[in-house]
Amino acid sequence: MHNKTIAELSKSLHEREFSSTELTQHFLERIKKSNPEINAFITVTEEQALADARAADEKLASGQAGSLTGIPIAHKDILCTKGIKTSCGSKMLDNFIAPYDATVVKKFKEAHMVMLGKTNCDEFAMGSSNETSFYGAVKNPHDLERSSGGSSGGSAAAVAAQLVPGATGTDTGGSIRQPASLTGTVGLKPTYGRVSRFGLIAFASSLDQAGLFAQTAEDIALMLNVMAGYDPQDSTSVDRPVPNYTTDLNKSIKGLRIGLPKEYFNEKLNSKIAEIVHKGAKRLESFGASLHDISLPNVDLAIPVYYVIAPAECSSNLARYDGVRYGYRCDDPKDLQDLYERSRSEGFGDEVKHRIMIGTHVLSSGYYDAYYGQAQKVRRLIVEDYQNAFEQVDVILSPTSPTTAFKLNSLHNDRVNEYLEDIFTVTANLAGLPAISIPAGIDDGLPVGMQLMGKHFDESLLLNVAHQFERGEE
Repeated sequence: MHNKTIAELSKSLHEREFSSTELTQHFLERIKKSNPEINAFITVTEEQALADARAADEKLASGQAGSLTGIPIAHKDILCTKGIKTSCGSKMLDNFIAPYDATVVKKFKEAHMVMLGKTNCDEFAMGSSNETSFYGAVKNPHDLERSSGGSSGGSAAAVAAQLVPGATGTDTGGSIRQPASLTGTVGLKPTYGRVSRFGLIAFASSLDQAGLFAQTAEDIALMLNVMAGYDPQDSTSVDRPVPNYTTDLNKSIKGLRIGLPKEYFNEKLNSKIAEIVHKGAKRLESFGASLHDISLPNVDLAIPVYYVIAPAECSSNLARYDGVRYGYRCDDPKDLQDLYERSRSEGFGDEVKHRIMIGTHVLSSGYYDAYYGQAQKVRRLIVEDYQNAFEQVDVILSPTSPTTAFKLNSLHNDRVNEYLEDIFTVTANLAGLPAISIPAGIDDGLPVGMQLMGKHFDESLLLNVAHQFERGEE
């Protein structure tokens, strides 16, 4: 059963080949066997999952089931789940039981999907290796000595190891697409505002976006049909009709214009990764698409811009964790100042504290204009680069990650190189664009991902191109 895609599982459930209870029990057994080694899950909700599966079976028996009824799913542990620990991979929230469901979680519940548990992640989604989690690093199922990527490494590893057929993640600078690339899964970051952020615990509010992991583009489309849509509880949500994302999956891509940014395909790119991604581009060309060299003049500034804006927003968002209202509180504080200082010092890990300090500095009097203000101006230039590029092409193609899965602890003391893991992904967040990573090939036994970026709200086209690539048919 675990070898089937979501689409195949849906067909099997509706044809009563097996029940949702049997399917759920099967995946729970796989989690019990493999999770101690991979560390993909922080919390497994076995009792609730089996109860939800029984309810799904009743829906299936009555003929009132939807396409995702009875399908297991896992949620990144940064999305609030009512009555279940939501930790953000941090000691700060190790004791936090969410009092409500995130809109994303609620929508999948209403579709009668079965939640198996909450997946591991870098602390407050800050990291590219899933090594900053309070609960330990997630191992890559392809090589247990290597990283699964981050920050959504737990969701990526769970899908790659076939512990769950689909999972949610969040993407602030590549935190869905980079782990998807490193684990050989499909990962989608939707357009900013396409999916509700209500109940997604914030890292950087202008960049965070919930998205998905699965084995195929078709599976992503099925889940996005449920996940996308306007939410009045989220001020950043866009009130725009949601298409059926499965409708155009089999549409021909003849005449599609694909842009290859010269700034990404240069001598700095690993030659094996360049070869695999170029081969992927040629494959799409053989289906009738055309390839075009394009320029994104300001993308070389994306990493420094991101690492000013994201820490600034993180500094503001994480100010609420003070040991007073909820979350971790230090023992025996002498006074209020001591309570604040020790609760935050003891509750946050090193990477989070590092980013809070940077963010507080760039927002401080005397430095705001020099750093944060300038970063926002350059962000606007990056947005304009993409606007100009999309006047020439329909889709932009690039590598997802500059490397394959790297060894655990190899970047532990090298923040610059770890930040550069996001070099191909951060621009989609800065510009609010949709982007997807799909497996493109293998280098020395490890997956290589290829990224497709589209215009705002062009998820249907990205999924269509990804689906055609997977099928390999003209």
